[in-house]
Formats: sequence, structure tokens, C-alpha cells
Amino acid sequence: MPASTSLRRKMLLVVLTTTCAALLLSATALLIYELRSFRTAWIDDLTTQADLISRSSAPALAFDDIKAASENVAMLKHRPQIRAAAVYAPDGDLFATYASVADVPPSFPAAPGPEGPRFVGDQIEIFQRIEQNGELLGTVYLRAHYDVTTRLWDYMAILAAVTGASLLVAALIFSRLQHAVTMPILAVAAAARRVMETRDYSLRVPKQSQDEVGVLVDAFNDMLTEVGRRTQALERSNRELSIEMEERQKAEAALLSADRRKDEFLATLAHELRNPLAPLSNGLEILKLADADPASRARVRAIMERQLKQMVRLIDDLLEVSRITTGKLALRRERLDLVAVLRSAIEIVEPAMRERGHELSTALPDTPAWVDGDATRLSQVFANLLNNAVKYTDPGGHIEVSLGLDAGRATLRVSDNGIGIEPEMQAAIFEMFMQVDKSLERGRAGLGVGLTLAQQLVELHGGSISVHSAGVGHGSEFIVTLPLCEAPALPVRPPGPVESTVVPPVSVPLRVLVADDNADFASSLGSMLQSLGHRVSVVHDGRAALHAALSDPPDVCFFDIGMPGLNGYDLAARLRAHEATRTLVLVAVTGWGQESDREQARRAGFDHHLVKPIELAQVVPVLEAARQSAPRLARSQAEL
Repeated sequence: MPASTSLRRKMLLVVLTTTCAALLLSATALLIYELRSFRTAWIDDLTTQADLISRSSAPALAFDDIKAASENVAMLKHRPQIRAAAVYAPDGDLFATYASVADVPPSFPAAPGPEGPRFVGDQIEIFQRIEQNGELLGTVYLRAHYDVTTRLWDYMAILAAVTGASLLVAALIFSRLQHAVTMPILAVAAAARRVMETRDYSLRVPKQSQDEVGVLVDAFNDMLTEVGRRTQALERSNRELSIEMEERQKAEAALLSADRRKDEFLATLAHELRNPLAPLSNGLEILKLADADPASRARVRAIMERQLKQMVRLIDDLLEVSRITTGKLALRRERLDLVAVLRSAIEIVEPAMRERGHELSTALPDTPAWVDGDATRLSQVFANLLNNAVKYTDPGGHIEVSLGLDAGRATLRVSDNGIGIEPEMQAAIFEMFMQVDKSLERGRAGLGVGLTLAQQLVELHGGSISVHSAGVGHGSEFIVTLPLCEAPALPVRPPGPVESTVVPPVSVPLRVLVADDNADFASSLGSMLQSLGHRVSVVHDGRAALHAALSDPPDVCFFDIGMPGLNGYDLAARLRAHEATRTLVLVAVTGWGQESDREQARRAGFDHHLVKPIELAQVVPVLEAARQSAPRLARSQAEL
């Protein structure tokens, strides 16, 4: 049976083949039975005829009446199947004979054979003894035409007709009843084909019976459920894997970009640090010259001070970004006039604008624009934006600053006609260490953290910052929006220019102890304090500082935190625990400038916390506060 044959055809063939085999087996059995019955009937019939002839011919044999015997056998003419008959005398000679017209020429056995029937070809012969009172009178012989072939063909024709009719009836009945078996299976096959075509594992085959076909339907539906679940899990895993691969690729790209930016940043940092270090080094060489005139020395000092501030500003920017990204920057919020803060930032940048010949135009409102923010941080944001405009605008360029107030928000726009920004770079302009101009020929300094710092500070104030540029050579515009607030009940003093440090005259010198493992810093700080008229002792580790403070308690102590032997926190705690040094004014001078560092210094017992590098303007107020709080100095002041 071909593998492509349909289920219905296969079942029909199975049913018909089975039925046909059963019918053939039955027909064969019936045929054999019929042949045996036919043969037995012939034997019985001839035996009966022979018995009749024997009975009727016995007297004729006894009286040797050939005529009577011939008449007796001639009676067989009414049986056309009997072709010949004979009566033999006891000695075996023919006594009387009969032959039908079909038996031409007539032939008879020469002598009687053994009693009983026998088949010869298509004829049957029978010999039967004629006895009377135990005496053999003779023998009867009958031969009939045994037409079994015709009988066989007739019977086979009947059986063939019956078999054909039976198969037809079986096929008709099967066509009616096969749906109960084939329909559920065909439904399963159709569902399987549709699932393969559509990948829809939600399809289900309705169960129509509780037999094995029903079990097959249940198993198929359960299989679809399991395959659907596993397919969904596999698809979900594939999606997650694709997302993970995409994220990994993005992370790898980000790492490569971060690594590249790190290298660029380190190179830029080295460049930006060497820029101020070079004039500082040159200035030191000039100051070493004995014949340097006072004007040159003053000019060198101004250059060194300016370059030192540039270095401090670079480091402060990095620290600010670190504080913001770690969530450690706290804003000192107050109600302030944004217009005044903006004017203060413009005043800071105006010298650089004049130096490069820039034309500045402003459009600021006449009324205050009140915001809730940190004046120092906002001024830092505005100064960064203005400094960028100055750096990236060629000499003689135009810079415009405008501030608009609308719908409870203040919108600051800083625009220029400088080098502009490429469109693809505008989306990443606020990322850390991003440089607009990366060429070796660029004359613009910076680490690429100013805009990052500006964005984070603006967002801490609840605002936003964006950039727009038509492309390279078309300038750029930075837009800052900040939420406005109500005007304060009390007037606010506008921020003014930074006042110069005023050093008050020293009437009574202070005793100052300086401890720092950096010998150059300790020596330079000691020289600064001595130049102010104070008596200074310098040591370079914590244990020496503890011994010096306990031996001759000073008025003020400037301690580094990370010193060998005994760190600054433990040193301050020990001095606070000792009676003679409990009231000393302790000042932490360190490179650690986080708010947590200040808090830890306060807990250790420090009165002040200064972050390196320190300026004279930071030291003088500390010394003045120490002068007023020291009992010894108060008595000396009173005596004067």
C-alpha cells in the first residue's frame, strides 16, 4: 500500500481486504463442503439405485431370466446421468446390460470389481453384490456421469456474486460508519498541518469520544500546550538573549568609548595641567634671577596667581562632577534674583571677552527673576556657558545673552557665531569628557566636563539645558530653563564682586603649629603664616605634632589628615581629650573635600576644614577667629 494513500482509503482497503478474505475463506469452506456433499449424494444415489436393481434382479438371476434382468436395468433410462448399467452372473459374465445414448460406444468392465464406489475421471462407478440368504447371485454395476466441474463453476459464480455484493455492502456501510473513527484523526492531522503553517500553538482539536481516539486527541492537545509553552519560553529566551547580546554590544561599545574617552581625558588633563604649569615654572625661574626688576616680579606673580587659579578651577570642576554623580553635592538653596546672578557671571567673563575682542549683547529683564537655587552653582553654570562661547568663538565674534520669563519659567539663551557643533555630536555634547574640537590645532582649553557639570547642576535645580546648532561654522545656542518662584518677603542682597583679602595688623602674634607629611606644603604654609607675623612650628608626622602640642600648647594647629604614625583624626581626638589642649583651635588642611570628609573632621574635633590648595583669604578669617577665642590672646589684647 503506497505511503501517500489517504487514511480513509487505507481503512477502506483494510476493511474490504478483511471482508474479502473472510468471504473467500467461507466460500472455500462452503465449496469444499458442497463438493463433498455432492459426491456423497452421488454415492448415496448410485448405491440406492444399485440396491434397487439388486433387489429387482435377484429373482431374475435365480431363474436365469435375462429378459427380466434387462428390463430392470433398462428402467435407468429415466436417469440420464447414468450412462451404463450391468448385471453380472455369479461367474462374472455379463447377464444383462444397459447403455444410454450418451455412452457411445458402450463399454462395460470385463469382470466385476471390488464392491463399493470409485471415481474415474468425471465418472463414478459402483459395484454391489447381489446376495440372497447368504448366497451370491450376481453383481450390479452402475456408471454415471459425475459432472462436478459444471457444478463447481456454477457454485463459484454464485459465491463470486455473493462476495461482490457483500463487499459492496461492506463498503457502503464503512462509508457511513468510518467518520466516527477517521474524522477525529483527520481533525488532528488538519490541526497539525495548520500549526506547521501558522505556528499557532493555541489551536485545539475537539474531543468527540472517550476511546483510544479520544486519548489521541487529548495527547495531541497536551502536546500542543507543551510545545506552545516551550516555544514561548524559547522565543522569550531568544528575545532575552538578543536583548542581552544587544546590551552587551552596547556595553562593549560604551566600554570602548569610555576607554577611548579616558585616554583622551588623561591626555587632555596632562595638556591642561601642563599649560598652567609651564608659566608657573617660567615664573619661578624669573623669580630666581637676582636682576629681575620689581615690575617683572609683579607681572610674574600675577601670571602665577592666574595660572594657579586655572589649575584649581580644573580640579574643582572634576571634584564637582564627582560629587554630583555620587549624590554628595548639596545645594545651598535660597531665594535669589537670576538676573543679578547672570550679571555677576557676565562680569566674571567680560575680561576674557575683551581680550579676544568679542562683541557682547544682552537682553535682560528690568525686573528680578526669582528662583529657588544656589547662587554659587548657578553662577558656575552661567560662567561655564559664557566661557565656552568665548573659547569657541573666533576673535571679533559676537556673543548674545538673553533671559526671558514666561509661564512660570525662566529661559536663558547664550548664543554665538563661533565654530558651531556637528548635528551628530549635539546629542552627546553633555557627556563626560566630550570635546567639540579634538584637533591638535585647537586653541581652546578644557577637560570636557564643563557642560556635563552645567547639565547636572541645572537638573538639580529642576531645570533643563539643551543645545542647538545649524552645523559647523554656524555658531551654537545653549538654552537653560529654570522654574521661577515667588519673590521673597525680605530683600535679598545681590551678589557682588569678590572683595580682595584684607590682612589685619597683628598686634599679638599667634603660636601656630603646622603638621603635614608634605614638607614643601608645610614649609610654604609656615612661611605664609610667618609673613603675617605669627610664630610657627613645623613638623611632618602625627606623633611629632602630638608631642609638640602637648609640650608647648599652641593657639592654632593646621593638621593634614593623612599623616604617617598618627592620622589627623586620631591626633585631633587625642588633643581634645587632654586638658591642656582641649580648647585649641584645630584646622584640618587636606585634599579630601567631600561633605562626608568635613563631617568626619567635625566629629574628630576640628573647628575648621580647608581644602588644598588654600589661599590667604581662607587663612586670615581662621586666624582672626582663633585670636578672639583664645583666652591668652584676649588677656594680651586687653593689656594693650
